Amino acid sequence: MLNKLLASALLLAAGAAAHPVLAEGLPGVTDGPGPNLVIEVADAKGAAKGKIVLDLYNDKAPKHVERLMTLAKSGAYDGVVFHRVIDGFMAQTGDVEFGKHGGDTARAGMGGSNMPDLPAEFNDVSFQAGTVGMARSQDPDSANSQFFIDLAPATFLDGQYTVVGQLVDGWEVLNAVKKGDPAANGAVVEPDYMVKVTVAE
Repeated sequence: MLNKLLASALLLAAGAAAHPVLAEGLPGVTDGPGPNLVIEVADAKGAAKGKIVLDLYNDKAPKHVERLMTLAKSGAYDGVVFHRVIDGFMAQTGDVEFGKHGGDTARAGMGGSNMPDLPAEFNDVSFQAGTVGMARSQDPDSANSQFFIDLAPATFLDGQYTVVGQLVDGWEVLNAVKKGDPAANGAVVEPDYMVKVTVAE
């Protein structure tokens, strides 16, 4: 999935220096009404790396938010790897079909869930550092379970991918997620993974 996004990603990654990552975090970002997705991150060997909190935009993308919450509450996201991470661009995860830690993740990024794909819910939120978007194939109505979190502004995605939320805590944890090889579309060897994903309403 995300072929179109990745084609642009390689160009962006090459010019990543234009978007410096702020170690201080994300000034001006506040936690909205939620719900929140709370993600515990670990490295490939299981060592805890910290927690990421995503504020979900139920008012902007209700069907996508409902999908993320359903998968999280069912435990489907537990153990799913960050299969594609491009420095200066984004970290992608959520392939509950092919992306389970400890298994064969060679096809991670190609799967979804056992639920149907979602119709696009494009909105007026711009892709900035920490923005959460839904991954999809060339078909705008093909988002399912995979999502990505931007590591830097990516406004060229505006209006083309559904924005579903914003990172409100754990910026340093997100930036420490193991990066992939830009020459391999950001595919990660021995990737970090989501140990546990819960919903705080």
